Amino acid sequence: MPIKAIASSFTGWSYRLKHWVEEKANHAHSRWWLAFISFIESSFFPIPPDFLMIPLAVLQPKKSYMFAFISTVFSVLGGVAGYFIGLWAYDLIGIYIMEFIGWIAGKPGDVMLETARNYFLEYGVWAVIIAGFTPIPYKVFTIAAGFFGMALPAFVFASVIGRAGRFYLVATFIYFIGPKIKSFIDNYFDKILLAGTALLILGFAALKLL
Repeated sequence: MPIKAIASSFTGWSYRLKHWVEEKANHAHSRWWLAFISFIESSFFPIPPDFLMIPLAVLQPKKSYMFAFISTVFSVLGGVAGYFIGLWAYDLIGIYIMEFIGWIAGKPGDVMLETARNYFLEYGVWAVIIAGFTPIPYKVFTIAAGFFGMALPAFVFASVIGRAGRFYLVATFIYFIGPKIKSFIDNYFDKILLAGTALLILGFAALKLL
């Protein structure tokens, strides 16, 4: 695909994402949207809750930790749902989620599952912590953790550490700096969202390199 076509597609997707984020951030039930997105992102949804949590926190910096709490709790609960999909319903549901994620990442679903297994064998719960904290799609490791029979308490512990570490780090930054950078974010929201989208794509690309 020509570079101009890729750039145009990327920009168009970011533009649609911008309007989606603005709509949800200004919704009367924005907290429930954050909870819902945090939950489904942990098992199949491609857009991470950060895209909604950050605008909400910037709009209300003093509630940053509350938004981080919502994101953490529902993301971990969604991770547990992904765990049980891998444990009990991989052939029915999980395999199609892995194929979908693999289609985005450019890597077959069964290869990603085997890659996750190798990381579990080498790093144990740290594999879940790293996936929960970094842009690497956490959902791959939630489903794989159930499929390969990781102990549920260990999985939940690792998920809480990874997800809370990520969301509370962002919340802390916005809590103290948010009021000062609000005008900057308002002026450069498009570019910031574009950078976030690029980071999301890099997270999926990292799956191909693992």
